[in-house]
Amino acid sequence: MTTFSSTTQRKVYKRNLVLLNMQVKLLHNLVEEMAGENTGRIVDILFGKKDVNEFSIAKKMELTINQVRNILYKLSADGLVSFIRKKDKRKGWYIYYWTLDTEKCLIKLEDSLNGKIDNLNHTLKSRETKRFYVCKPCGIEVGEEKALEHGFSCEECADVYELSDNSGPIRDTKAKITRTEKDSVLIQGELKSIREKKAKKRARSDKKLEKEEAERKALMKEIRAAARKKVAEAKAKAAGKEVSKKKVVKKKVSKKKVAKKVVKKKVVKKAVKKKVVKKKLGLADRLKKKLAGKK
Repeated sequence: MTTFSSTTQRKVYKRNLVLLNMQVKLLHNLVEEMAGENTGRIVDILFGKKDVNEFSIAKKMELTINQVRNILYKLSADGLVSFIRKKDKRKGWYIYYWTLDTEKCLIKLEDSLNGKIDNLNHTLKSRETKRFYVCKPCGIEVGEEKALEHGFSCEECADVYELSDNSGPIRDTKAKITRTEKDSVLIQGELKSIREKKAKKRARSDKKLEKEEAERKALMKEIRAAARKKVAEAKAKAAGKEVSKKKVVKKKVSKKKVAKKVVKKKVVKKAVKKKVVKKKLGLADRLKKKLAGKK
């Protein structure tokens, strides 16, 4: 079971490596179509890497920095590469760091392959429906209209044109169409894989943002609830103090009143006692006086 698994993994690895090499080769050809001969080597340097120093690129390609920049600017015009620049602290000038945008490169490559397939299909249809003539000494092939124009004789050597056999070109064109379609399917599969990875990454990022937003909202809710509670407690506390103050005042007032009443009662009692004493003393005096008068 382990042997089978390891064998399968090796096969998958080899297949992925072959597909990767094919992809790099196709991008290599695309860059040369866009930027000129011997420029495709830049793909080998940038592919799968990020922020590559332009001086390092120039050194590996054995070109001047200006030549490398010209290539990169052509690719940058179609958005196939991007750059960031950083100031060299020691020398004081800016250095550019370049990154190959794999997805945009594959999109451009897919468009290019689809264009080639359309041209090959047009050539195939032309070969299948029209006749062509060839001058064997010059190796020049022309269409029927042009051959008719020159009286079916070569305008270079005046030799008579011969009817060309279309079976070979038709076979070659069909083979090219099949090969190009395979390359296109490969690129489409790679693009699908890249887009799925980006979609998953975006989904993870969105999920993370949603989680952070939910946590932020929950935190804000707690903060608002705590603030409302604090305000309510402060109001309740303030209301409680007012009530307690009023009660204390009432009690104090009532005690004063009670004290005043007690004082009044005492005064009244004293006054009554005084009156009583006065009355008693007055009667005794009167009796004494009467007794004294009788004697």
